[in-house]
Amino acid sequence: MQHAVPVQPATDHAHAPTLDAPAQASLRDLDRDHLIHPVTAWRAHEGRGVTVLESGHGCTLRDSDGHELLDAFAGLWCVNVGYGQQSVIDAATEQLRKLPYATGYFSFGSEPAIRLADTLVRISPDSLRHVYFSGGGSDAVDAAVRLIVQYWNSVGRPEKKHFITLERGYHGSSSTGAGLTALPVFHRGFDLPLPTQHYLPSPNPYRSADADPQAVIAASVAALRAKVAELGAERVAAFFCEPIQGSGGVIIPPKGWLKAMQQAANELDILFVVDEVITGFGRTGSMFACDDEGVQPDLMTLAKGLTAGYVPMGATLLSDKVYAGIADNTTGKVIGHGATYSGHPVAAAVALEVIRLYEDGLIAHGQRVAQHFGRMLDGFADHPLVGDVRHRGLLGAIELVSDKASKRGFDPALGLADAIGAIAYRNQLVFRSFADQILGFAPALCITEQECELLGARLRRTLDEVLALPQVRAALA
Repeated sequence: MQHAVPVQPATDHAHAPTLDAPAQASLRDLDRDHLIHPVTAWRAHEGRGVTVLESGHGCTLRDSDGHELLDAFAGLWCVNVGYGQQSVIDAATEQLRKLPYATGYFSFGSEPAIRLADTLVRISPDSLRHVYFSGGGSDAVDAAVRLIVQYWNSVGRPEKKHFITLERGYHGSSSTGAGLTALPVFHRGFDLPLPTQHYLPSPNPYRSADADPQAVIAASVAALRAKVAELGAERVAAFFCEPIQGSGGVIIPPKGWLKAMQQAANELDILFVVDEVITGFGRTGSMFACDDEGVQPDLMTLAKGLTAGYVPMGATLLSDKVYAGIADNTTGKVIGHGATYSGHPVAAAVALEVIRLYEDGLIAHGQRVAQHFGRMLDGFADHPLVGDVRHRGLLGAIELVSDKASKRGFDPALGLADAIGAIAYRNQLVFRSFADQILGFAPALCITEQECELLGARLRRTLDEVLALPQVRAALA
């Protein structure tokens, strides 16, 4: 059996070929003329131009100009096994040769998809017994919403149509999921949120009036109960939440929050949906963040670490209650939800190998290095710009403020998020620079202690350069 070990930078990586200048210019022109990038200001991107990533190994990226970068964000929270894991590449290659595609329609299937469904049920919370595969996280959330609507209609309670999520929550960017997402950029110009989509305050200890963990938990439970009472329990379908809010700024609720929200949802007779697209597959230390509190969701959405980003795939897991509620009340009727690439055999083969790596030592390695990662981040607490440091497992954030005592942020007009990202890039470091000066970190589980130290050194240099910016000095005065 192969063992999951950290992927070390290849000895010849520094000598990898790069695009010559004309080729780079051509790519940038083609990108500007034709390629629409996700979550981007289109005209601003045209002016900036694309940064072409050319190769990767372990936690290291290389761009087309030959710059080597430490990727402290695992691509987009997803390359959990690191770049260049040969066994994953081999699994995809073997499946491509054997059977590159198999439809799941008409009662067809493939061995990788069947075995992956069984594996996910084995490693997931006990309440989850059935798996629908999709193309990614947004699709997984969209499937969850459609199946929840189908469930309540099937069991004779069609009035339950309202959904509750959290402020700063992220649940993808599908036509429906973008409304469950509570970030204004995903609503602007899209006629969202829908009238059936509602939000509770984010369980953010740093920004809460009372930071006592039990007070934060009690406030969230009370908010859920109040919102359900306002809407009417007979009209509320489900509550969606992330165990840790990722794109909202790596907001980490107190331990016990997730369990308390599940219990409240159960008592209120609404479905409890956990979005583990970011937190799943060892990111927070356990296989799933649910595991830390013994949470048993009615549905769970997965993606990103499922295939470690090597190929697209998502999954929506259902409890027996939800599955049977639909199946037992639609006998002989087709459930009209599906997609061409559901259960794609190559993606499933990749996911099976990625999960084997997790179970064969990679999650354990990540748990060990997470202690070093956490201490490294905590070391920034005394920096003049740092208001808060938070982390769980290999997921963390540093929140920058202009005044530590009042927790005052920076004027958005300063455009610091882009400036911070550019300075970090010059310092050979990639992380997520959020619009409100929260810096997000999610390195691959294969990161080493030495790479954590390198991350810390490059991050300190970055923050010191940000501190030296005239507009930042003026804001601190």
